[in-house]
Amino acid sequence: MKLVSWNVNGLRSVANKGFGDYFRAVGADIFCVQETKLQEGQIELDLGDEYETYWNYAIKKGYSGTAAFTKMKPLSVRYGIEENEEPEGRIITLEFEKFFLVTVYTPNAKRDLSRLDYRVEWEDRFRDYLVSLDKQKPVLACGDLNVAHQEIDIKNAKSNRGNSGFTDEERGKMTTLLEAGFIDTFRFMHPDRTDVYTWWSNMPGVRAKNVGWRIDYFIASERLAPLITVAEADCDILGSDHCPIVLELTID
Repeated sequence: MKLVSWNVNGLRSVANKGFGDYFRAVGADIFCVQETKLQEGQIELDLGDEYETYWNYAIKKGYSGTAAFTKMKPLSVRYGIEENEEPEGRIITLEFEKFFLVTVYTPNAKRDLSRLDYRVEWEDRFRDYLVSLDKQKPVLACGDLNVAHQEIDIKNAKSNRGNSGFTDEERGKMTTLLEAGFIDTFRFMHPDRTDVYTWWSNMPGVRAKNVGWRIDYFIASERLAPLITVAEADCDILGSDHCPIVLELTID
């Protein structure tokens, strides 16, 4: 089974920059996107008849939002951590026979860290939610988690320490999540691999020089680890300030 996750930073924008070509070429069984930045009816995507589509729109126009496109019809679909409590459209949970799939766009702490307290509280609720799902069946959670967990996950660790996305608080919450029974699938497959990032600043020359952050993840229940065959980032795919990430595993 192949899964793809991509923070598209505006689905309407990336739709004009080759999204459809990549979508068809990658042939994912489940394709998740974050930061769609649109409302219902604002885009028409030709994904083919084989895909079911699910959307979680933010109340605020042009902000946040998630979507999931799947060849496998889910048993159930849930929006938000708690039903009807998620005005920023950040989470969709698809339940399948053998696993849960959660696509998530984690809140940013903001440059001035004015939203750090909210972010930390949100992380606790999200972890508790994944743990509760994991008690029922294995979990795959994917998306933009807005944190570079280890120094190996960011180009300039020393100068960025304490900045949004690389604070001790955010990194600590990722550690706590993994200690709750989950793995970072990329780091599980590539424990020492350097210079693989999923987000780059829009400042001139930054992406060409690969001065980036790895902040997009596939997180999996530990018991799924033996089933993982591929965990990669498609760093050469343009159209967004993030690149897609890919996970393949032997699960139906």
